[in-house]
Amino acid sequence: MGTYITSQGDTWDMISYKVYGSEKYVGLLMQNNFELLDIFQFSSGVEVYIPEITEDDTQDLPNWR
Repeated sequence: MGTYITSQGDTWDMISYKVYGSEKYVGLLMQNNFELLDIFQFSSGVEVYIPEITEDDTQDLPNWR
């Protein structure tokens, strides 16, 4: 999918919501940005890799999604 450049105060769940529309993908983001795991609240300008969501990543969504 690409990258996301953080704004001051972004957190993992905020980034997930901004790029995927749900906080549910926090784990996916963290797994793909291992070097950033020690950051809880981001400063501005940090580049976060945003992986594509696969079918396996959405399997626990309700049928209507």
